[in-house]
Amino acid sequence: MKIGQKQRQQLSPSQRGRTLLVVDDDSATRLLCTKALDQFTVSHAANGTEALHQIRNAHFDVILSDIMMPGLDGLELLQEVKAHDPEQAVVLMTAYSQKEIILRALKAGADDFIGKPLNLLQLRTLIDKVVEKQRLRCELSDLRRLDRLKNQFLGLISHKLKTPATAISLFIQNLNAASIDPEDEGFQQILKMIQSESRHLEHLIEDLLYFGDIITRQQTVQIEKIDPNKTLSRVLEQLREPIEQKQLTITSTLCSANCSVFADNERLNFSLHALLDNAIKFTPPGGSIRVDSAQQETTVQIEVQDTGPGIPAEEKERVFDKFYQIDPAGSGQVRGFGLGLFYAREFIRAADGELSLESAPGFGTQATISLQRCS
Repeated sequence: MKIGQKQRQQLSPSQRGRTLLVVDDDSATRLLCTKALDQFTVSHAANGTEALHQIRNAHFDVILSDIMMPGLDGLELLQEVKAHDPEQAVVLMTAYSQKEIILRALKAGADDFIGKPLNLLQLRTLIDKVVEKQRLRCELSDLRRLDRLKNQFLGLISHKLKTPATAISLFIQNLNAASIDPEDEGFQQILKMIQSESRHLEHLIEDLLYFGDIITRQQTVQIEKIDPNKTLSRVLEQLREPIEQKQLTITSTLCSANCSVFADNERLNFSLHALLDNAIKFTPPGGSIRVDSAQQETTVQIEVQDTGPGIPAEEKERVFDKFYQIDPAGSGQVRGFGLGLFYAREFIRAADGELSLESAPGFGTQATISLQRCS
């Protein structure tokens, strides 16, 4: 795990107070920094090794470290931190002004310096400036990431919609090129192909509208006490048509009527819909899908087990990536946009739950949602 990575992903700046780690072998300096930087929740480390231990177990907005320390010094600490998390803000304190030390620190990614003895007003101003630079840097990084995702999504949409549209156009051109008897076997075959591609195109547009609606409303979270069995029943009804078309058998064992969970009802509906839609998509005609819910000591688990081809080990970790799709047949015609599992896991995690997959080639896939049980 990258240093500080887990905590950085779980908490946004609006959800937590700003934190700072002071690293110095002089206890008086640590105390002075704590008093000067009272706008932060300040933690202490007496040396670089102790600091690394704290950084691996918590996130800090800023690390303020002395350079000259016994054992792991400030420059070595800086290199360790930046190697694991280049975005981590690090400010170095030094009583020396050698150009060589400053150049080494700048090359290693130090965000700023302050000289000793410390000027408390200067220290407070400098740290605020570093935090603001960090905020702007993160916003810029987010904008670049969103721009890449936008371009990737537009390219995916173009490819997904172009394929069936091109096929339909070619089929119609073939019909227009010759006078064909409607009762002719070739005509009927082309007509079925047009109908199949039209349905594929219709499903893609429905998926696009569905995801667009979900994504635009994803910031509004309403965690409440809900009955997961009712949500399961509703989703199964929504998917009844494709279940019947593939003649799939659905079996279930549901927990008792009072197994309520804390979740956002619409988001749970979306997540279950995504899991069941995948199970239907990859289970062969005439196959079976099992849907269970069970109470644990503090959670309720919902499991969706299909009898599809399963997921190869090398692809298992990627199925939660945006736009990633498994294509067992290598047809390039997998329905959807590769967003279902990504948002399903995001939504479940927002309710303090977890979504996991167990799968192996030839043995199907089991998806499990674990949510906090209402007492």
